[in-house]
Amino acid sequence: MHFLDQAKIFVKSGDGGPGAVSFRREKYIEYGGPDGGNGGKGGDIVFEAVAGLNTLIDFRYTQHFKARRGTPGAGRDRTGAGGDDLVIQVPIGTQILADDDERTLLLDLTKEGERVRFLRGGDGGRGNASYKTSTNRAPRQHGPGWPGEEAWVWLRLKLLADAGLVGLPNAGKSTFINAVSNAQAKVGAYAFTTTRPQLGVVSHKGHEFVVADIPGLIEGAADGAGIGDRFLGHIERCRVLLHLVDANDEDVATSYRIVRDELEAYGEGLTDKPVVVALNKVDTLDEELIAALSAELEAESGYPVMALSGASGAGIEAVLDKLLEAVGQPEPGADPDEDEASGDWSPI
Repeated sequence: MHFLDQAKIFVKSGDGGPGAVSFRREKYIEYGGPDGGNGGKGGDIVFEAVAGLNTLIDFRYTQHFKARRGTPGAGRDRTGAGGDDLVIQVPIGTQILADDDERTLLLDLTKEGERVRFLRGGDGGRGNASYKTSTNRAPRQHGPGWPGEEAWVWLRLKLLADAGLVGLPNAGKSTFINAVSNAQAKVGAYAFTTTRPQLGVVSHKGHEFVVADIPGLIEGAADGAGIGDRFLGHIERCRVLLHLVDANDEDVATSYRIVRDELEAYGEGLTDKPVVVALNKVDTLDEELIAALSAELEAESGYPVMALSGASGAGIEAVLDKLLEAVGQPEPGADPDEDEASGDWSPI
């Protein structure tokens, strides 16, 4: 399945049905009168976040969504049926943005099963029976029904994950996520092997949490170099970042600083998140060199450095312990009493 994390669509709620013009004519009824019913209400446009979806690829091929209009009213004071609501299913983590600037946030669907009415259908028109007065005994006017609402909007997907992997291309992020989760990310000995975000579920010590791997960052990514920084939105919701640095790089401190500068240029609070810094691919180095590189990286980052190898599995357990500790913390500003009352802890 192809990955697509943004799409532009047109949505329109249903128009209201017209009211009816009708008069009662029955045998043995001396006086008739207007009995035209009101039109039905148009269908709403509803967005629903559902599990099992992690791409917006379907919206590349279907871009126009229109709810059904209300049914016209009928004689004998019968109100027309309302139009069915149109439910648009999107992945969890989808944002709906205004078309004019692509920045104004209209909806943010972050919970499974969350349903939000985005556009309300138009009301049905009045039938001629509702126009009857003491001085207007046989009205022939009726309402045509109110039009529905319409809009062009952007859908933008920000994947929900507990931990995010960052680093330069070929830092070993895909190998790591394959080693610790059920992901099957492509691994290759060339830059930008990972071209789209990957999600993996990690099971560790009786708990599960979700890890996201995004394409590697290079210097100038904020200005569009390489794949750019457009995929950084997928780790905005992460509680912790795992910053992997290739131990075989010429200067591990510079490698760390390049990625850190790009995160800072992107903004959105990424540099304020807890960080676990790890020196990867240490299976090819001796202990003395690992210690020297770790000290150099720690001096640059200000964080304790963990050594691991995604290929051999060395040091992975300790890194997962650190990530599990971070994702198990409550969200900033959350009520700890509320978390305790909610039952067993779960990071997702």
